[in-house]
This record gives sequence, structure tokens and C-alpha cells, in this order.
Amino acid sequence: MPRKQVVQLGAGERRQLRAMISRGCASARALTHARILLKADNGLSDQQIAEELEVSASTVYWVRRRFVHGGLMAAVARRRQPARPEKRRLDGDAEAHLVTLACSGAPDGRDHWTLQLLADRMVQLKYAEEVSRETVRRTLKKTN
Repeated sequence: MPRKQVVQLGAGERRQLRAMISRGCASARALTHARILLKADNGLSDQQIAEELEVSASTVYWVRRRFVHGGLMAAVARRRQPARPEKRRLDGDAEAHLVTLACSGAPDGRDHWTLQLLADRMVQLKYAEEVSRETVRRTLKKTN
């Protein structure tokens, strides 16, 4: 069983959380996390908080943990996902080539380009090592 993370809010933090809840202008997730912190400060167990707020006990545990290790804003605010440029199959240059290819005439024996034909041609022309038709679809949709 993991060690319990003890939440001790200062008067200013308590006031800030109550104001956030009373205004209701934050996301539902942030408001729930604020309520978790206030109940944890009152000494309720994870299970009691989870039942009262209708969230899982693990959510209560992680909110407590983020508060103890990162402070109030880390516990309430959403963490941004890091950028993942290494996951992109097509960079800006390859996207430009794809759009140019899609706007060009269809291959012999075809009326129009299909997504799979475009993906295969991108690999054939060595603009990318491998490209799925879904990547081609998303790229063309994005460029309109």
C-alpha cells in the first residue's frame, strides 16, 4: 500500500480553492480536484473522498500526490502533453510534396489519386520511409 500523501492547505490556498469552486469558471476536472484537496485537508480518507465526489480512489491519490510534490497549481491545473516531433511521419517539406503530388494528374490507368496510392508514391519517391493512408488523409484534410 502506498504511503498516504498528507494535504495541509494554507489559509490562502483554501480561500483560493473555495473561490474557484464558487465561481465555477474552471474546467470540471479542475473543480473536482479543488474539491478533493479541500476534503483531504479536512482529514477525510481517499475512499471517503472518492465516494463523496464520485471519482476513483486512484484519482484522489494522484491529486494528493501532485499537491504534495508540486503544489496547488500542479494538483489543480492540467499538465500539458509534451510535443512529440519524433512521432511525425511527415515534416513540413514532405507535407508540401504530398500536396503537390495530390494536386498533380492521376497515375496512368486511374481517374484520381487514392490515399493508398499517394502513400505508396511518397515512399517510392523517398519523401518518407513509410506513410500510412491515414497520415495522408490527416495531412490533406489539414491543408484543405
